[in-house]
Amino acid sequence: MKTIFPIEKFKSIETPFYYYDMALLNATLDVIETESKKNNCHVHYAIKANANPRILKAIASRGFGADCVSGNEILAAVAAGFDASKIVFAGVGKTDKEINIGLDHNIMCFNAESKPELEVINELAAKAGKIANISLRINPNVDAHTHKKITTGLNENKFGFNLEQTSDIIAFVGTLKNLNFIGLHFHIGSQITDLSAFDDLCEVINQLQDDLEAKGFSPKNIDIGGGLGIDYNHPDENPIPSFAQYFDLFKQKLNLRPNQNLHCEPGRSVVAQCGNVITRTVFVKEGTTKKFVIVDAGMTDLIRPAMYDSFHLIENISSTGVEDVYDVVGPICESSDVFGKDRKLKSTRRGDFIVLRSAGAYGEVMASEYNLRKLPKAYFSDNI
Repeated sequence: MKTIFPIEKFKSIETPFYYYDMALLNATLDVIETESKKNNCHVHYAIKANANPRILKAIASRGFGADCVSGNEILAAVAAGFDASKIVFAGVGKTDKEINIGLDHNIMCFNAESKPELEVINELAAKAGKIANISLRINPNVDAHTHKKITTGLNENKFGFNLEQTSDIIAFVGTLKNLNFIGLHFHIGSQITDLSAFDDLCEVINQLQDDLEAKGFSPKNIDIGGGLGIDYNHPDENPIPSFAQYFDLFKQKLNLRPNQNLHCEPGRSVVAQCGNVITRTVFVKEGTTKKFVIVDAGMTDLIRPAMYDSFHLIENISSTGVEDVYDVVGPICESSDVFGKDRKLKSTRRGDFIVLRSAGAYGEVMASEYNLRKLPKAYFSDNI
């Protein structure tokens, strides 16, 4: 499925902006819905990937749950139509206000990450006269084979409890009268393309389950988190990740107990390929050894290249000329405001539309007003 860019319609829109291919998003949701049901997995969309209200409503309409990491994400999820009983709330630094938002909305559970957090949730739940469902986030100490800034499941990461603490923490939860232990939560990282990392995760979970069972503990839910990567290099050839392979892996490798429920939290894999940054060429500058395409989008609109050295395919959709080699850069007063170096683009001139592909995840949601720039607007393929 190839995304079509309606250039004539773009000419009347102020750049930069986000352009979402809703047909691709819906096709992706179709696949997730089919494969998750086939493999008995409950899906909770990770809102941190993209919180655009239109995108959230499209995902919520499929009956999926939501994975939230802030109180405001819970509110956005509810406003978009997600069922609160399918909302899970993770994060190492939940404030009292955020915990109370979760309690007020009777969310499915809190994915707790420390002993002090458990004590505070118990205290606030007691004040509210409620019992809070708790899943414990466990670090499986599995290397996700991905960027160090998006690896989350190692012992040195700030998230969750280490494996050896699991049984003691479950027992501790049992001493707190306003908490109800319902499951274990794992998340090893993001943009995982080597699925062997998930094999490793399954081995750890299986061993942990055996150990816990010997001590009389049997979690109702196993949440494997998210992390499935996408193809940033070839978005048209691989617009939808292999969800069939992903879900089947856990069905085959994870030794779930009778009546145990499997949950997952995809984010990037749901929305990344449907979103694109549309920007115009401001200047083409020729240096001594390089040519620069200077565009009106900057790291304020898409920060991933500056923050993670991330690759996004860059295309000139205005030109039919021969290819040339350029550095594609933005206008922000920072030397890290670079989208790509030594990129092959069709011969580029002032005013040409440039597309930064696969920007639907961690793009619009991370935009800022640095340099007092306006936040980018969003447009959609079905109503532009």
